[in-house]
Amino acid sequence: MAARVDHAVVSGTFSLDGETHQVDNNVWVIGDDEQCLVIDAPHDVEAILEVVGGRAVKAIVCTHAHDDHVRVAPALRVATGAPILLHPDDRPLWELTHGGDEPGAELWDVDLSDGMTLTIGGAAVQVLHTPGHAPGAVCLYVHDLGCVFTGDTLFQGGPGATGRSYSDARVIEQSIRSRLFELPDETVVHTGHGPDTTIGAEKANLDG
Repeated sequence: MAARVDHAVVSGTFSLDGETHQVDNNVWVIGDDEQCLVIDAPHDVEAILEVVGGRAVKAIVCTHAHDDHVRVAPALRVATGAPILLHPDDRPLWELTHGGDEPGAELWDVDLSDGMTLTIGGAAVQVLHTPGHAPGAVCLYVHDLGCVFTGDTLFQGGPGATGRSYSDARVIEQSIRSRLFELPDETVVHTGHGPDTTIGAEKANLDG
């Protein structure tokens, strides 16, 4: 059984620096008919489990630790038994959401690192550390499926936001140019919010 990508959109809030905004987040699940990886855990456990569809969840892989991407990660871990994976540079952001007395939510389980490879449904998922939107932001490149999951690092139209704490505009552009723009132009970009794009299209947007 070949790996595939499944998708849904869930709605909730994003809070940082004393501001709260309504947001729609993409839920991405990659796997075959038996097992899968969940990419980010925004807003609603039941909506994520609908996309999972009864498969065994092998890991909950967080592209970064803003609350709209990790808020229900501990609850999803309880529901599925799957470990939470996060880059350790995002610990300050994780602790803004899960640093209190919430039972079982104190830490994630496995540190992501640049170059790490996860395998699901016969497909290799390569971790690319792409700081800028957040210190521990990562993208997940799946050569076998011709796609990359960029979280909030790269969107249709350009880089993710860098006007908040723990972000840096110069760093995110460097990450995009040195890591993402090295991928084939036809690579489909599955983003944390909004529609898909391609690496080639975003090269033109950034340099146009």
